[in-house]
Amino acid sequence: MSDSRTAGLLPDAIGLIGPSRLVRVFIYAALCVLAAELIGAINVPLGGTYKVVLLPLLWALLLGAAWGLATPVLPAPLKVNEGLQSISAAVLQPALLLFVAKLGLLVGGSLPRIFSSGWALVFQEFGHFFGTMVFGLPMALLLGIKREAIGATFSVGREPSLAIIGEKYGMASPEGRGVLAEYMTGTIFGAVFIAILAGVVSSLGIFNPLALAMGAGVGSGSMMAAAAGAIAAQQTPEVAKDVAAFAAASNLITTTIGTYFTLFLSLPFTVWAYGVLEPILGRGKAVDAPAREPPAARAVAETAVELSLPQLLVAWMIAGAMALIGNFLAYKTVPDAQVIGGLAVIIAAVIVGYGIYRLTRGIVPAVVWVSLAAMALTYPGMPFAAEIAALTGKINFLALATPLLAFAGLSIAKDVPVFAKLGWRIVLVSLMANAGTFMDAVLIAQFFMHTPV
Repeated sequence: MSDSRTAGLLPDAIGLIGPSRLVRVFIYAALCVLAAELIGAINVPLGGTYKVVLLPLLWALLLGAAWGLATPVLPAPLKVNEGLQSISAAVLQPALLLFVAKLGLLVGGSLPRIFSSGWALVFQEFGHFFGTMVFGLPMALLLGIKREAIGATFSVGREPSLAIIGEKYGMASPEGRGVLAEYMTGTIFGAVFIAILAGVVSSLGIFNPLALAMGAGVGSGSMMAAAAGAIAAQQTPEVAKDVAAFAAASNLITTTIGTYFTLFLSLPFTVWAYGVLEPILGRGKAVDAPAREPPAARAVAETAVELSLPQLLVAWMIAGAMALIGNFLAYKTVPDAQVIGGLAVIIAAVIVGYGIYRLTRGIVPAVVWVSLAAMALTYPGMPFAAEIAALTGKINFLALATPLLAFAGLSIAKDVPVFAKLGWRIVLVSLMANAGTFMDAVLIAQFFMHTPV
């Protein structure tokens, strides 16, 4: 899944998207969203008071992925071939901006409360950036993985991490294979894994929901959506709104400074820790490394396609319409004039933020500008802040997350062959790294908040 931790919204393009193929992707995604919302949220008891809530956004992801994987046996009109999967990955980005704008609107109204959290929001970011290594590196070495462990555990391995490792080591290096494994694991399993983990940890009842929300801001839009949704589903409606706001604020910080932090702190520290721990934990446990995979590195780049500006506008409107369907089915909110007006405000915030991104030539990620534009609309004291908050409040943030993950699911199948070659050991390590970035941030936030649940 392409994510928000990129230098900009659009990747280097290898071609524009034909209208007929784009329409097919919209139809397939809409069917996934409709089916997912009809399935609804399902509570899975795990014994005692423990449970995990499987939300429609996860069903949308899984349905899209299953559709893509089943393509070889489907009739031609239903095939989601690799070209359509790449288009879906491109449409994921504008869908993500709608979700980011909605969270920004929540953050703006909650800024006084967020500021009152003090040092918790600041220091929990160290958990995000070092938790991957703390949890993942020792396991990697115990499993016999060598320098691949550096690439797999220095970050959550989204696109900027590929760029950092590619420039420093090359994608055919052990470090390159490691970061690619982390990328693929996050792409295929990340949202599902982090949602289940966040749901189980939330059901323990030992962490403040806002500390859990901060932990959800791992720097990946889809993973943050899944984790925040799983946490919010177990809270009261008012607390659920705070969960979304704090998760968005944490994710914005991670997104804004993440590339620089991983380049100048996380990666050097992981290299140093590898040098210290490998002679102790990894001696005599080497496993055969997978064959060099220059094609795997190319597979990530070759999914890049570009939407034209008119297609972006259409994508925002179609994804928004899908969200209104989910908002009606899940939350019984009829899409009347006020709800459609709320969606118009969300799209306007996206257009303003994306316009600033283009004017500044992509120096700062689009998600940052969209977040800031949306936050400004509902910040207390701004003109019409209360009215805008009331309008946009009629659209649940989880309804906007479901289309996002439907597009993500439809894009997954193209990555499975490369992913399968990377081996189960490094996949397990990648999952531990994802768990680490969440849990370390939660523990640090909980410590600084000193607030009982």
